[in-house]
Amino acid sequence: MKLKDRNVLVVGLGKSGLSSALFLKKKGANVLVNDIGDEKLFVKETKILEENGINFIFGRHPEEVFLKQDLIVVSPGVPTNKDPFLKAYDKGIEIIGELELAYRFINTPIVAITGTNGKTTTTTLLGEILKKEGIEVFVGGNIGIPLIEYADDDSKDLVVLEVSSFQLETISHFHPYGGIILNITPDHLDRYSSIEEYAEVKMRLFERQETFDFAVLNADDEWIMKYRPAILSDVFQFSVNKELDKGAYYKDGEIILIHPSTNQKYIVHESNIKLKGIHNMENVMAASIAALELGVKIDTIIGVLQNFEGLRHRVEFVEEIKGVAFYNDSKGTNVGATERALAGLNKPVILILGGRDKGGGYEFLINQIKRTVKRVIALGEAKDNIYKDLHNYVNVEKVNSFEEAVYNAFKAAETGDIVLLSPACSSFDMFTSYAERGEKFVEIVRKIKAEVNGEG
Repeated sequence: MKLKDRNVLVVGLGKSGLSSALFLKKKGANVLVNDIGDEKLFVKETKILEENGINFIFGRHPEEVFLKQDLIVVSPGVPTNKDPFLKAYDKGIEIIGELELAYRFINTPIVAITGTNGKTTTTTLLGEILKKEGIEVFVGGNIGIPLIEYADDDSKDLVVLEVSSFQLETISHFHPYGGIILNITPDHLDRYSSIEEYAEVKMRLFERQETFDFAVLNADDEWIMKYRPAILSDVFQFSVNKELDKGAYYKDGEIILIHPSTNQKYIVHESNIKLKGIHNMENVMAASIAALELGVKIDTIIGVLQNFEGLRHRVEFVEEIKGVAFYNDSKGTNVGATERALAGLNKPVILILGGRDKGGGYEFLINQIKRTVKRVIALGEAKDNIYKDLHNYVNVEKVNSFEEAVYNAFKAAETGDIVLLSPACSSFDMFTSYAERGEKFVEIVRKIKAEVNGEG
């Protein structure tokens, strides 16, 4: 891909946008950065741009600037279905994302992982398994380090990549050797017109795959199975509901892995897996199937499963206070994630829900709420919608602050109960990220513990 002396506009100055701008400048392009946000919010970024001789425009998307470009590289958080992107499309200007840009400069085989929930855990787990086997691997993408930062290196044996639906919107040539999709549940319906549109974008992961590639699919997910006939690569499936002849399945507390080449069955007892919950059994099966297909020994896989503890802010145990266990699932930013968190718990739950609404409603949670939730504490911009959707099924209490939510949840809990923060919403009405929200939850829980113990 020729970049020297081409006019390239980078839209969106997040982490991937900044990395893309620096990469493009290094390749000799005439780079301009544009973000609709206030310049005051990007002090560190603008300093880096200025040091590298890159110009920028903030506060608006000027159509005349878009139409002068040879290429537009758009960040995942920026929707491209509005002017001036549509005008640029009409003029024949290519619009791609950072993922597509990076792919065009990489020769390393890629295993890409997507899904509404579990993709960060699965990506991290697969990366750890491969490293333990002695394989040189770059782990990144939506998980943290943008792929474009690897494009100048391209020296590893393998790339393991977390990929979001937003990134898949702007691919054209992206072709992973391995593709894993974990699930499709309602999410980002403030961006997509329907779950059908969202599912179609997710399944773009496989659109360039050929017969010599491989795909790992959740056999229990109706949306994934709907698109399964269109996948041309070698397909392996996993299930928690039924036995399979190829791939992996979960039955009676055991995971049965079927080796892709020999069809030999390996049994992994759930008690030997540090990750807990049925949703994590799916993540374990997906990562293990891919690892076997990539030539990893079963002993390596089992060794990592025995020690892999999972991620911060994902159904993470925090403290127990007077017999009440507190779990931080701040990374549960959609109803599918919250549903899965609840499915893994078998004690009465006081559930803290709310934040910035992502569209689609909260009815998806009703079955799990009926099963295990005693009370919902609703907060943030979404609290009225949560009340409307759920108050006929469970006692819903609306609160005005995050601290009030945690304190009231503890007051409502009894010995043996669980207080679960799993908001099913983004954090951006109160916090800069799910991580900040999770850290605040931990801070408040420990404050409560100190008060109960007479230390506060």
